[in-house]
Formats: sequence, structure tokens, C-alpha cells
Amino acid sequence: MTFKELGLAEPILQALETEGYTHPTPIQEQAIPILLTGKDLLGVAQTGTGKTAAFGIPILHHLYEGISLSQHKRKVKALVVTPTRELAIQIGESFTAYGRHTGLKNTVIFGGVKQGKQVEALRRGVDILVATPGRLLDLIGQGYISLKHVEYFVLDEADQMLDMGFINDIRKLLAKLPAKRQSLFFSATMPPSIVELSSKILGAYEQ
Repeated sequence: MTFKELGLAEPILQALETEGYTHPTPIQEQAIPILLTGKDLLGVAQTGTGKTAAFGIPILHHLYEGISLSQHKRKVKALVVTPTRELAIQIGESFTAYGRHTGLKNTVIFGGVKQGKQVEALRRGVDILVATPGRLLDLIGQGYISLKHVEYFVLDEADQMLDMGFINDIRKLLAKLPAKRQSLFFSATMPPSIVELSSKILGAYEQ
């Protein structure tokens, strides 16, 4: 199977070609068709298997097909939550690369730095937000971020998130998300705590 056979929007295919992507990795080949149908997904994947593209490409495709890029104020339609600053930056770079021809905007927010530049980017409007939990909740509390328009939610590296003590932050975020959304849940391992958390996040899902 090639990326062209997946029925992706032409601007995304152009970007993938520029990146040198022709054939999806196993997780991409399994996940992308499922996500293009709008179903929730529970994915078990190690870092380095290509899972960012597995969820990033379908999200970009859906947003490109459905969004009005001329809207005065962009609203956060896709939210990716990940445990570390480094991973958040990597995911943001991937969205920028795959979405370079779509006109969609993404930004990355994380703690440990002053919030000024992040707030400026949010004020300009973004379609896709990649965030670590603490800074995300902080900026929601300050009124800079609304999650009420989120249509696509990704929880990445869920087991690492729990190991780092983010479970309460995740519960707070879930309470702020619209009930109607596509949810994607990725974890390298599946201990009982992860299975329990996934059952609270996902509707009927594919694994």
C-alpha cells in the first residue's frame, strides 16, 4: 500500500512526497484508514514507529476537507496532549511538515518557559494545538484557550503520562472536552491503569 492509495487530500500527499514518504509503516497502514472513517482508536506503539504521522495525517486531512481557512478567528479543532516538552515540539514539527500546503496552523505550548510567545500564537488563532498537560490547564484557566470546539483529541504516550503523575490533569481536561469528538489514545504498554483510562476516553473504538 502507498499513501496515494489511502485517499488523502492532495496537499498532504505533496508534503509527504517532499518528506520522502511513499509507503506507510505498519501502524500508519493500520491506523490511517480507521481514523479517516472517524472512529476512535486505541493504539499500542513505541516511539519511533511513525505513530505521529499515523494520527497527524488523518487529522490534517479531516481539517483540510472541512475547515474554512478564511474564518476571522481560528478555533482549536484538534488537541494533542503529550507528557514532555521534547515530544510536544517533535509532534508540532511533524504537523508543520505534513500540513505545509494546507494553510492549517498549529502551535505548541509547554511549561518551563515564559508564556508570552505561546499566548501570542494562541491569540493569532490555531487549528491544531499540541500541549503538555500543566501549561494547557494553566492557559485554559487564564482564559487563553477554549476546548469547546475540539473535534479531534489525541492522548499520546499515555503510560508515560501516568508514570509522571498527570492522571488528575488528564481527568480535568476530559471534563472540558466536547462529548462529541474523535479520540485517539496511544500507549507503549497496556497495564490495567491504561486500559481503565482508555475506557473513559474512547467511545466504540478500533484497536
